[in-house]
Amino acid sequence: MTSSDTSRGRSSVGSAKSVTRCEVQQKKNIESVSSIQSSSFIFRGNFNSTTMTESLVVCDVDKDLVKKLRDFRFRKETNNAAIVMKIDKDKQLVILDEEHEDISPDDLKDELPERQPRFVVYSYKYQHTDGRVSYPLCFIFSSPVGCQPEQQMMYAGSKNKLVQTVELTKVFEIRNTEDLTEEWLREKLGFFG
Repeated sequence: MTSSDTSRGRSSVGSAKSVTRCEVQQKKNIESVSSIQSSSFIFRGNFNSTTMTESLVVCDVDKDLVKKLRDFRFRKETNNAAIVMKIDKDKQLVILDEEHEDISPDDLKDELPERQPRFVVYSYKYQHTDGRVSYPLCFIFSSPVGCQPEQQMMYAGSKNKLVQTVELTKVFEIRNTEDLTEEWLREKLGFFG
């Protein structure tokens, strides 16, 4: 073998290692979207996190809905209330689906579709263990198992933009509407103190 063959041999080995690293990176990228993968949506082909982000559909938020959400954030009422939102697939726009006043988490779960994703902004009267009362605004992404993969991707791609628009920090996700209970919400809010 000549020295040029040796250098070619090394570059071949180097290429094999590069491919292996690329495959490892692809595996990591796939694992980072496990919630989408668990819904039987399988990605094929070469991609990286940048390509993945570009392939997600990010819907705009309806201007009237943005105003309604801002007003909701500064509401004076002390009861539990919710704004439920959905995506208009044709317009690729997040729009108002329903509004609820004086609704418990257990009643809210009955209002959410079992096989379609929804976004919820929920104002909850939270009694702390030390007796204090607060009214946290929670963003709940309901993404039930069994949704159509295209629908799930559209909602997943639009979630962060909506959270930023609403400026919320208490962001939760449920994969089964039955999980939305008062106990579940209190447990989640307990992490915020």
